[in-house]
Amino acid sequence: MSNEQTQGNGEDPHAPSGGAAADHPHNHGEPATSGATAAGKYHSHSIPLDMEDIERDWDKPIQDAGIAAKASVIVRVGMLDLGAGTGSFRVREMMHRIAYPLGVHVRADVNLTDIEAACTDGSGRITEVVNLPTTGVNTERIWLLEHFADWFSVNLGTGSMYHRETKVSDGLMQHLDMRDASQVSADMAKRLREERHQARVAERAAASDAAVEDHEAALAGIAASDAAAAAGADARSADDAPTEVGETVIDALVKADGHGDDARGSAEQLTMPRTSRTRLRAAAGERTRAWRERSQRPPKNGYAEHFDHVGDAGAARKTHEITVRDVHKRLDMIERRKPLYSPALSGLASACACASFVFLLGGAPYDMIGAFVGAGLGQWLRRRLFAHHLNQFFVTFVCVAVAAFACVGTLRLIGLFNPVALQHDTAYIGAMLFVIPGFPLITGGLDMAKIDFPSGVQRVMYVMCIILMATLAGWMVASLVQLNPQGFESPHLDPWVNCCLRALFAFIGVWGFSMMFNSPQRMCLVAATIGAITDTLRLEFVDYGLPPEAGAFLGAMLAGLLASAWRSAVRHRLLPPHLGYPRICLTVPSIVIMVPGMYMYQAMFHLGQFETLLALDWAFRAFMVIICLPIGLAMARVVTDKSWRYDV
Repeated sequence: MSNEQTQGNGEDPHAPSGGAAADHPHNHGEPATSGATAAGKYHSHSIPLDMEDIERDWDKPIQDAGIAAKASVIVRVGMLDLGAGTGSFRVREMMHRIAYPLGVHVRADVNLTDIEAACTDGSGRITEVVNLPTTGVNTERIWLLEHFADWFSVNLGTGSMYHRETKVSDGLMQHLDMRDASQVSADMAKRLREERHQARVAERAAASDAAVEDHEAALAGIAASDAAAAAGADARSADDAPTEVGETVIDALVKADGHGDDARGSAEQLTMPRTSRTRLRAAAGERTRAWRERSQRPPKNGYAEHFDHVGDAGAARKTHEITVRDVHKRLDMIERRKPLYSPALSGLASACACASFVFLLGGAPYDMIGAFVGAGLGQWLRRRLFAHHLNQFFVTFVCVAVAAFACVGTLRLIGLFNPVALQHDTAYIGAMLFVIPGFPLITGGLDMAKIDFPSGVQRVMYVMCIILMATLAGWMVASLVQLNPQGFESPHLDPWVNCCLRALFAFIGVWGFSMMFNSPQRMCLVAATIGAITDTLRLEFVDYGLPPEAGAFLGAMLAGLLASAWRSAVRHRLLPPHLGYPRICLTVPSIVIMVPGMYMYQAMFHLGQFETLLALDWAFRAFMVIICLPIGLAMARVVTDKSWRYDV
């Protein structure tokens, strides 16, 4: 197995591994320092790929390889998906999707940073254990792994599962060296649309030509029939004895004349139904084939049937030869893709997101300015420190402290010209919101909704540790500079203006958080659109008296329903195929902005002041909102997804 993993804090999408073995000193973006290399020299987090039982099958078709080579692919795909920040339920689904066309049965235990998988192909059995040095978020990788799974399944003779247009998946897997994979998929979708348009034009032209030929043939037949009828009439007038041939011709003419009374002519009426029936039969056959491809799912009725498709003649005819080397080469390219955004651009996205977050919490322009400067500097520093493989809890503490100091310093500087800026003591909380570990928080709740408590509890504990370090750093800064945060004072705006501004800043906030998760720009815009709708409605409902907890539940459920509707529209070709993004990459960024970060920081501040009752009050407010977010998403999945609706 590969030794490189994505590292980061709860939200960082691109920092490289801190545990590469000495034989595999690769990195994802920026080079590791000598200290990190020395620390990781004797720590291998996975089984290397140069093992003898894998190397001897390196150039064999993956279907004919041994169980060790097959397991190396299955577990590595799961490891890459886990390292990208997705939940354990999705990692298992991905591993099973890769295992099924190989005829391998896999049973996996997935936790926050490790996978233990037992694989068997009916003749051999192997168990692999891999672990990540840390966890992180990379939504581009989650999206690419979906296309990889479809490319893999289709080439091995089974249908696609995640995307209907398999040519887009195939094109992406052939151009993984391109930096902007989103643009590659858009180009493939455009080419596919043009090919379909040309095919439709050619089909219409062929149908028109066939109709003309049939029309001419029918006219010639009628002329021949007329000649035969005339000859028959002459014969009857000569000997007054009608022949059998003459009666047959007359019957045919009467029949043809009966069909030609109410349309454009007997020839067209007789020939067009045949052409239409042919086209209808072809379309029905195409729909049947598409349905069969979509219905390819791992069997449910027994262990042995899992291997029935292996060696099937029909499946073999559809199979393309893919070697073990080909598969791992593509996984290497997915794993080692550089971040889409530089540290400076990531810092700008963080600044925009946190400033927008402050407005949605009720902040004034000065609060937004302070949060913009602090969050931007903090995220830029965090990216730079993660490039050196530093411990993420240490990095979180340092970056939050720097962000808070930068925010306070900015407001003090503005206060030299306008003393009103000095009254905004709560702005530094907004500057620290970029470290909210929203992705593991939501996926942890979804894991528990799928009865996967080990993974869910681990993710929640990880979130609590990140929040503890961040709030502790914020409290220490507040104590040093003698701040007393009492909350934001909302500016008095017209309700309609306030609603429009909420939609705008919710869009910007979700867009910024999506960029921090390493989402392509098209994915960012889709998630931002969903977030603008759901968060604006949530805040408006709360203004009209709905409890914040109920508002969070409804907002999260609506985000899940909209993401499912978007994906369904892509599958039914109502939207271009390159916009078919994973639901989790759209829902989590759109509801991260609903996480009550200010409640959590207020709880820690009052705890540091030994005001335990106030601390508990803020902590329970935060807790109630937090648990409603994954519950809302889970409810949306239960409504729209059969695999969530039933316990099977």
